[in-house]
Amino acid sequence: MELKVIGKIRTNNFNDEHVMQKITDMWKNASNVLPDKNENVYGLYHEYESDYKGDYTLCVAVEDRDKSSIAIPDDTKYEVFKVNTNDEQGIFNTWNEIWKKEDENQLNRAYTYDFEKYYPDGNIDIYIAVKKK
Repeated sequence: MELKVIGKIRTNNFNDEHVMQKITDMWKNASNVLPDKNENVYGLYHEYESDYKGDYTLCVAVEDRDKSSIAIPDDTKYEVFKVNTNDEQGIFNTWNEIWKKEDENQLNRAYTYDFEKYYPDGNIDIYIAVKKK
């Protein structure tokens, strides 16, 4: 999969007091240039410093190939988490579930490329790269 980056930030969920504002601003700015509403939009997490407590890069992206696109390896193995889109805190709650599973050694994350996939119908899935067994 090739993802074209529309917007990008570097942040930390636990040590950056402006994390929510940075994410909100990035999505707001990207929404002005996002193409047709009938295609998937991605929140791509990568360039991890360590684990989910470290710094990372977050991008808004769409499926497209150009010289600035990021290639996600086809053989990446994912665990997929469905977001409850009826819950205002659905994305946040799903990430908390992911972190809890990791803390309980039920999720062996690879920390390569993770992404939130926003479908045109309003559904959202979070894909977490896991280590191959």
